[in-house]
Amino acid sequence: MDDMTALAAEHLALARKDPHGRSAYLFLHDGPLRQSVIALTEGSSLEEHNTPPAASLHVLQGSVRLTEGTADQDVAAGQIQRIPHLRHGVLALEDSVFILTAVTGTE
Repeated sequence: MDDMTALAAEHLALARKDPHGRSAYLFLHDGPLRQSVIALTEGSSLEEHNTPPAASLHVLQGSVRLTEGTADQDVAAGQIQRIPHLRHGVLALEDSVFILTAVTGTE
């Protein structure tokens, strides 16, 4: 069992030392299910990328903007957002940590 509070603190500290302001750790991998803790410092981002068959973003700390063209969505601590089936990116509006849950395929 993983302690999300400890993982969030650890990866935010690592992100603050990283030249790109990011740190990520895949803590659960079960068949097509993947869960990662991702930390971004304010202003850092995950560049635009494709979406897996199903995904969600759950913010543990801070706030992020899910960018997808004209339909950007701000997500704050305690909120969870389904990631749409469009190319998208993530921008940290402040130092933030979130859990990315992704289903990479169906069995």
